[in-house]
Amino acid sequence: MSQEHRFPRRDRQAVYEAIYRRRDMREGFTGEPLDHEVLARLLLAAHHAPSVGFMQPWNFVLIRNMDIREQLWRVVEKERRSAAVIFEGEQADMFPTIKIEALREASVVICVTVDPSRRGPHVLGRNSDEDTDLYSAAGAIQNLWLAARAEGLGMGWVSFYKKPDVRLTLDLPPHINPIGLLCLGPVEAFPDQPMLAELGWGRRIPLPELIYFEKWGRTEAETGGPWDGFVEVVEATVHKPLGGGS
Repeated sequence: MSQEHRFPRRDRQAVYEAIYRRRDMREGFTGEPLDHEVLARLLLAAHHAPSVGFMQPWNFVLIRNMDIREQLWRVVEKERRSAAVIFEGEQADMFPTIKIEALREASVVICVTVDPSRRGPHVLGRNSDEDTDLYSAAGAIQNLWLAARAEGLGMGWVSFYKKPDVRLTLDLPPHINPIGLLCLGPVEAFPDQPMLAELGWGRRIPLPELIYFEKWGRTEAETGGPWDGFVEVVEATVHKPLGGGS
């Protein structure tokens, strides 16, 4: 494999470290003000996400006003109470104890929106799948998330809300789709594992269980074929994700 365009090992490690150490933060926000320059860097990282047809369907509504954040908290709390009835067994007992947002504690709240009308009715690559604008905006959020972790900042993506309630609260036009409320700011510490894993809500599925070869359901590679030995490499990489190379 050509090494010509490969980042130096230290730079590669930094990228992977941001990915593996990113957490969906709900607790521990200090409320310390966020520097304008840092926030600008994070938004620029988000804005450099790939997008279908270079559509760039996102907008970022930046919210520090505590009255507005209190209104958003009420919107989320209403949905949290509604969601509580759908769980059963241990999860039903556990859900009321899980903190799902930090809308009032974070340094800033960002509502990320999608404008499906941007670039007009015919966007390159979107005719066959109109949801590609959502995928694009999700990539922008991931960019912001990873950049925030690299800056030592916590971020949590809140999705417990009815979209008409958020539109009303933030004066969004009817066609604008609010896909996430992001709680962002300095935190006291980052947990070693995702919050829901630490609580016992779920576990990370082993990667080999999610890989099929050539067609759906084919979990075993053909002996002597192009994928022979790949599962073993995946299992080794899981235990040494940053190793190898120069």
